[in-house]
Amino acid sequence: MVKLDILSDPICPWCWIGKAGLDAALAETPDHPFSIEWHPFQLNPDMPAGGMDRRAYLEAKFGAATARARAYAPIVERAAEAGLALNLDRIATTPNTLDAHRLIHWAGIEGRQTAAVSALFRAYFTDGRDIGDHDVLADIADGIEMDAAMVRRLLDGDSDLENIRRRDAHSREMGVTGVPTFIVAQRHGVPGAQTKEMWVKVIGDIRAQIADEG
Repeated sequence: MVKLDILSDPICPWCWIGKAGLDAALAETPDHPFSIEWHPFQLNPDMPAGGMDRRAYLEAKFGAATARARAYAPIVERAAEAGLALNLDRIATTPNTLDAHRLIHWAGIEGRQTAAVSALFRAYFTDGRDIGDHDVLADIADGIEMDAAMVRRLLDGDSDLENIRRRDAHSREMGVTGVPTFIVAQRHGVPGAQTKEMWVKVIGDIRAQIADEG
């Protein structure tokens, strides 16, 4: 197996789009060599714990409505091409994602990490749910067959808070400035939301290399 490390944030639309491209390639090549692990990277590490009003967040980040529309136009286009239900008008709160990353970490321990990532993207971008809210996160955990009561108890404490912060900081120290970032075999960095075709080519190249080495 070849390790594929993915740095992502569940409120990053390009991360969701990038995952869709990878998912399509993996579905097309079910005997792919990848062993996938998701890693935390907060787009807004200084976001207040309770998040902030989505409109206020966008105004602070982009300014005028026309600028916001221009910034999101390529995102809406690519999401539609990928068949993703992107309902930006449903999002009322831009959350702090530290606790969402804790859920992803715990899901990884149970072998449900990719399921957690997928559920968080859908909850935020399709359903407009506040994925910084503990009740919402516990409900998402329940939906992927985790123990919701246990997850809620963990969220109410400080389990793995420093672990997530440390891993996020380590990625920044290593030079990561944006997500998604894919790292193949712990050596080759692939930044951005890549297409299915690109991943199919990468998988083919890896297969060829493995065959040559064999």
